[in-house]
Amino acid sequence: MSAPVDRRSPRAHYLPFHVPAIGDEEIQAVTDTLRSGWLTTGPRVKQFEADFAAFVGARHAIALNSATAALHLSLEALGVGPGDEVVVPTMTFTATGEVVVHLGATPVLVDCDPDTMNIDPVAIEAAITPRTKAIVPVHLAGLPSDMGRIRAIAGRRGIAIVEDAAHSLPASYAGVPVGRIGELTCFSFYATKTITTGEGGMVTTDNDERAARIRLMSLHGISHDGWKRYTATGSWFYEVHEAGYKDNMTDLAAALGIEQLKKAAAFRDARLRIAERYDAAFNSLSELVLPARRADSEHAWHLYVIRLDLDRLAIDRAQFIDALRQRNIGTSVHFIPLHLHPYYRRTLGVTPADFPIASAAYERIVSLPIFPTMTDDDVEDVIDAVRTAIELHRR
Repeated sequence: MSAPVDRRSPRAHYLPFHVPAIGDEEIQAVTDTLRSGWLTTGPRVKQFEADFAAFVGARHAIALNSATAALHLSLEALGVGPGDEVVVPTMTFTATGEVVVHLGATPVLVDCDPDTMNIDPVAIEAAITPRTKAIVPVHLAGLPSDMGRIRAIAGRRGIAIVEDAAHSLPASYAGVPVGRIGELTCFSFYATKTITTGEGGMVTTDNDERAARIRLMSLHGISHDGWKRYTATGSWFYEVHEAGYKDNMTDLAAALGIEQLKKAAAFRDARLRIAERYDAAFNSLSELVLPARRADSEHAWHLYVIRLDLDRLAIDRAQFIDALRQRNIGTSVHFIPLHLHPYYRRTLGVTPADFPIASAAYERIVSLPIFPTMTDDDVEDVIDAVRTAIELHRR
């Protein structure tokens, strides 16, 4: 049992779970874009793509309006369609599964690793059938999945991999940046992500054919660089080659992204420092399981997810979250596993018992605030709130 804590007074103002780190540079970039007269896909999107490709070391980067679009178009570029199956983790956000459904294919849910909560390679192998077209590992919280084992499994079976790296900029596996590990990698720039464009996503790949297909389908299937028809060098003429989608990124969003990307490494360092302070403060609490690490990986620390040992506490997860809220600390839960949602239970016929590790983890997980603009006092307030809740409610 740890020593009693010296409790700080509750915060006077609520600390949100996340606050975007937007500076004067981003504001100026958006203002300049507004004044330029070019608001939709244009030169700033092209610059953001080039900067991002260089940042992760990929040949191509295609900017889109969301990571959901990135996943959808990546699977479409692989030819995923009716009759196909795609293996996805149940411990993820619905976008990972729903894009498979949108293509007429079937998401095959699998359980997670008990330590990292990332997709379990053993479960992947057991889920593969002759209809399996792709595997979508999710790098949960910013910790890369076991890509060595996953790539080996996929390679033996001739199955494609699309990485859901919505949480994982910047991160690396075996010294290789996420974004350059597999054939197709999908990033998110949603408001809560490690860098943000408000809404937005990116696909990275070294495959010229896949990149060309994603570009084509991202803007109505219109011939390459159709957006240039509104420039002095463009033409009014264009051709529709496929029935595509409306998934392009705007220059307004890209203007944010260009400036945010310049700060990505500094943002990650700030989140790492917070994670290390949490580790030091919570390591002695037997009522908590702290986030896992992998020796072969660099964590992006998009999320800091603790797991409650409910056998050692007299309260459940909802009451723990409420105890932090009473001290003006915001939290979240990542994620409600797919197999617990009505849609997936109804359409796939799955139950909580089918995924015992994810089901058990879900009851215990809490995501604490971790964002670059947190002050030292903010971090200490979170630490104090967690330790106080544990001390008051331990069995």
